[in-house]
Amino acid sequence: MLYHTKGLVLGTIKYSETSIIARIFTQNYGMQSYIVNGVRSQKARGKTALYQPLSLLDLVVYHKPGKDIQRISEARFSLSYQQLPFHPTKRAIGMFLTEVFGKVLRNESPNEELFLFLEQSLILFDNQSEYLNNFHLQLLLKASAFMGFGPANGADLIDQLAEAGYHFNLVTDELALLDQLMHEKMGTHIGLSNALRRDLLDHIIKFYQVHTDSLKEIKSIDVLKTIMSS
Repeated sequence: MLYHTKGLVLGTIKYSETSIIARIFTQNYGMQSYIVNGVRSQKARGKTALYQPLSLLDLVVYHKPGKDIQRISEARFSLSYQQLPFHPTKRAIGMFLTEVFGKVLRNESPNEELFLFLEQSLILFDNQSEYLNNFHLQLLLKASAFMGFGPANGADLIDQLAEAGYHFNLVTDELALLDQLMHEKMGTHIGLSNALRRDLLDHIIKFYQVHTDSLKEIKSIDVLKTIMSS
């Protein structure tokens, strides 16, 4: 039977000469793997663009509960990004977020509130023209609440890390800045130096690692830090 759902692409792997398996976080079914036949063939020119990282899709899918790999009947963009794939800073942040959520949401059950939050945040980010450099910090902090382990405030985050064995010499206003990142609207200007932004990102990543068992090495973080320091 066919079902309609929206989806957020979080990764693909090649499968046979012309096909792929796409890992998609869906609005209705959580994280799913879909085989997409023939999408890399010459006749299917351009269709691979549908499955680029962070693509937002409208999908018609075959869904059988408990099945490891599902199938897609129809796919189209629910929205075409104007800047995210092309703007250097947005692209670097997008690569980083794709890797993090691809790992963290590996076995995620249906979570419509999280899906809608990610969808709305990415649309906002695509249209955002300034104050880009804190987007990933805000997104990770706010998304943690939808996954059930969000800290109440900056002090709570640091206290939980201390309980897990991580200890920091916090700089002035670091807790207040974490509070701002958590509670201000996405895209709000929050003044951070590059060094402090890196420190806060390290805290947030460690916080995710404490609460999930799938986020270990993050390959894209070096590219992100390079872009952020330029």
